[in-house]
Amino acid sequence: MTELTKSELTPEEIRDQKPYLAWSMTEEEYQRACQILKRLPNYTETGLFAVMWSEHCSYKNSKPVLKQFHTTGKQVLQGPGEGAGIVNIGDGQAVVFKAESHNHPSAVEPYEGAATGVGGIIRDIFSMGAQPIAVLDSLRFGELDNAKTKYLVSQVVKGIADYGNCIGLPTVGGETSFDTTYEGNPLVNAMCVGILDQKDMQVGQAKGFDNSIIYVGAKTGRDGIHGATFASEEFSDDNESDRSAVQVGDPFMEKLLMDACIEVVREHKTALVGIQDMGAAGLVSSSAEMASKAGTGMVLDLDKVPVRESQMTPYEMMLSESQERMLLCVNKGYEQEIFDVFARYNLDAVKIGHVTESKQYRLYHHGQLVTDVPADALASDAPVYHRPKQLPERLKQPKATQFQPDVTDLPAVFYQLLAQPTIASKKSIYETYDTQVRTNTVVKPGSDAAVLRIRGTKKALAMTMDGNARYIYLDPRQGGAIAVSEAARNLVAAGAKPLAMTDCLNYGNPEKPEHFYDLETSGLGLTDACKALDTPVISGNVSLYNETNGQAIYPTPVVGMVGLIKDTKDIQTLAFKNADDLIYLVGTTAASFNGSEIQKMQAGAISGQLFDFDLEVEKANQDLMLKTIQAGLTQSVHDISKGGFLTALAESSFNSKANLGAAIQWSQDLSWLFSETQSRFIVTVAPKDQVAFETAMGTKAQLLGQVLAQPEIQLTHEQATTTIDLTKAKEIWEATIPCLMK
Repeated sequence: MTELTKSELTPEEIRDQKPYLAWSMTEEEYQRACQILKRLPNYTETGLFAVMWSEHCSYKNSKPVLKQFHTTGKQVLQGPGEGAGIVNIGDGQAVVFKAESHNHPSAVEPYEGAATGVGGIIRDIFSMGAQPIAVLDSLRFGELDNAKTKYLVSQVVKGIADYGNCIGLPTVGGETSFDTTYEGNPLVNAMCVGILDQKDMQVGQAKGFDNSIIYVGAKTGRDGIHGATFASEEFSDDNESDRSAVQVGDPFMEKLLMDACIEVVREHKTALVGIQDMGAAGLVSSSAEMASKAGTGMVLDLDKVPVRESQMTPYEMMLSESQERMLLCVNKGYEQEIFDVFARYNLDAVKIGHVTESKQYRLYHHGQLVTDVPADALASDAPVYHRPKQLPERLKQPKATQFQPDVTDLPAVFYQLLAQPTIASKKSIYETYDTQVRTNTVVKPGSDAAVLRIRGTKKALAMTMDGNARYIYLDPRQGGAIAVSEAARNLVAAGAKPLAMTDCLNYGNPEKPEHFYDLETSGLGLTDACKALDTPVISGNVSLYNETNGQAIYPTPVVGMVGLIKDTKDIQTLAFKNADDLIYLVGTTAASFNGSEIQKMQAGAISGQLFDFDLEVEKANQDLMLKTIQAGLTQSVHDISKGGFLTALAESSFNSKANLGAAIQWSQDLSWLFSETQSRFIVTVAPKDQVAFETAMGTKAQLLGQVLAQPEIQLTHEQATTTIDLTKAKEIWEATIPCLMK
């Protein structure tokens, strides 16, 4: 083995000076690398081990949790382990989707962090051979009461909008929440959905002795070096400014790369063996993982790597996370066929190496061997930790009492609730996104789920991203089950059968026993609901170490889910359609206030024991609701979540084209209008369908009133009627975020 540039430490200096500690590699891990190699690793090799063994690449702290997940089902064609998951939607077609986090980069460079998060997740989708069709996002910020948070919001939203709009993909749905827990560490989770013909399915493997490894796309620079380790450590005031770990994106380049890769997948099947995105840890992760998954080795000549900066070292080339790059394994003799495709798109396509039978991963630079390690050691054989867990202090003796809201002045409380940023309209955010490009979007942002038609068929796909971290904070297992259930409920409300899910698991430092407890226990909750609802996990991402100066975010698993609508006639939206339609509540309401929006608003914080939740009831209500929609008996359907019944009722009015309102008879306690009991829907039904609907729903549905021709809620309770002005309410709801952002 040769040493590298004079500026790099020798293996002996590395052993003595321990630079790897700054790369989130422990002393034990360094010793383990030495044992694997039976010698001291050089500078490049140490860097490769550090980045490939980071949590972001290896899942070393979360693998024991992920192994519990429910990942199989007759609909699943590709589960976790590849760039994205694939689900059968019939007729030889499949839907491909995955979610990914870009939290740490977005905290220090919100525009580029968010933009490159979108770029990376799109590459995961077309690396599977799929045509991306839509992007969704789930965003969490601190409260909108300070300049820094407002800056983060504006730049993150702009980054997502600019990248999606420029590449020509609609951003169709998602969620945005605000809570002080995310003040120093915002969450930026993106999801991409694509479609493919099953015959075009790809995997990221480098099979076949002497087959060529071809680098395609943008040139490699020094941006994003150690981005994966940066994503695997806590924030502090000291490393807040670590901007070198953030990449810079180019959506126009990505559009060319996407089109070229899809052309190769569809029209050059004989040539293509495997394809993978150069995402976290760039060239090293894509190449080492492709070799390890195939049980092969690889030789790369780094002098061939297209670079945009002079005198880059092997360490820099291998660890750079420059964007818009892919790695292809191509059958020997077919290289020119691939070069010609990328030449037409004015993109670099260069053979940089070949597959070997040795299972060794070897890098050459200036004719000298600079890395010689087992491919599996970097990829599949990374250390796995079974972290100790401990019941968090907050869960040891939760108050059994339910918070009781004060609703003495019902309209005033309701107007105040609509002005909470998490409840308020996100229109000012999603209006910056192009939601209609490609003209397949049938249901745009603002409904329970986005819906896109599948051209040439009667089918459509519904998609959503959802999660309520407050519930998980109060009860990790039950909260985890609710996160999955609410995402599925969103899809059912759109008329879709939920198929499968992806996730972003956003948590604090797993080396702290209380945080590992949150991760593992909420993971069990996710699994409970996945099994009950038959929505297996097919892909996902783990983002740990979301802490600032030792303070962790709420444990925040975000669930992305896709459902199938077999006939577009079944598509539902939340908007009231006609005056005099009957309003029903599906599901039962209880005093479910701990962890609710009204508790946070009136008490200033959430606390206590989370309310009851029954997965069997959830499943039964969803199944019956979907059957009733497919029977053509509903005019509108809306799931009830944050803010409770009254908030959901108002949202159905706000979204109606004719400023419709509602007359409601409410027999329970008035405060229960703000309860967040799960497994509920608001449904409107044409009077002609009343008997059929009530027969179909049995005891699950309760008639509460009817849709009014004027924009007000007339709420009758114990012989007294309260009127809520929906024109005023809508103004508050729509103006809140723009006002706070000024």
